[in-house]
Amino acid sequence: MTQPLFSILIAQYNNGKYFRDCFDSIIAQTYDNWEVVIVDDGSTDDSVAVMKNMIGEDPRFKLEFNEKNEGCGFTKRRCTELAAGEICAFLDPDDAITKEALNVMVDEHAKYPEAAAIYSRPYLCDEFLNIEHEVKSEQVTNGDPYFFDLEGKLFAFLSYKKSVYDKTFGISSDLKRAVDRDLVLKLYEVGPCLYVDKPLYKYRIHDRGISTTQNEDKAYYWLWVTIIDAARRRNVNIENLFIDKALTGRKQMALQKEIDGYNTSVIFKMLRKLGLFKTLKR
Repeated sequence: MTQPLFSILIAQYNNGKYFRDCFDSIIAQTYDNWEVVIVDDGSTDDSVAVMKNMIGEDPRFKLEFNEKNEGCGFTKRRCTELAAGEICAFLDPDDAITKEALNVMVDEHAKYPEAAAIYSRPYLCDEFLNIEHEVKSEQVTNGDPYFFDLEGKLFAFLSYKKSVYDKTFGISSDLKRAVDRDLVLKLYEVGPCLYVDKPLYKYRIHDRGISTTQNEDKAYYWLWVTIIDAARRRNVNIENLFIDKALTGRKQMALQKEIDGYNTSVIFKMLRKLGLFKTLKR
């Protein structure tokens, strides 16, 4: 596997605004045997026109369309089904990869043919893709039926062998969120997941993200859907894990919100007494 085809998979919905950075990072790759599979999930803005304009006649880009908006799970599953590469990796259309990302992953897969997936770590960036923080990770313990990656160590940039993916049930098409977690848990079950200690992915934080801001509670729900589904496949009981991690964690969050609300109300009472509330509102 000296020069394997690398399939970059992009599930797209209304993200044409950010696609220029994504596109430029692909074109800049030091590894040149790649294809890009883009599946549009019924975008309602000008994203498709924007992407078509950038792609032009480049045959390395394949742009496909869902007949209607199907959701993230359906769209990412279809991306993988359309991939022709020996190695695949998802790249969100509002994110980017470093110029050596594909080269590093191809080399790692060649060194470790037994690996189902190889993951790195990302930069966290602001809306304009300025790097704000470098995320750390570590090698996970493989072969543990009670491993569900609750710490999020199997993160971007994550690549996997298509032949290994084909041994799994595939991405669940009914998932709306936590699709990447569903994928990595399934890959983990059929082969080792190995870590390369390099930042290869630029993860953009903005208020339209599927797992950010107002979508956090929904993302948390779908996270546990994927974990419970994995537990069924592995035939393990995670009742105690759910109570410990999910219920206790949510109670702590609710308590913190109450404390924050109490502190805020005290502040406003003080401001009213000082006659400053109107000034603050204005």
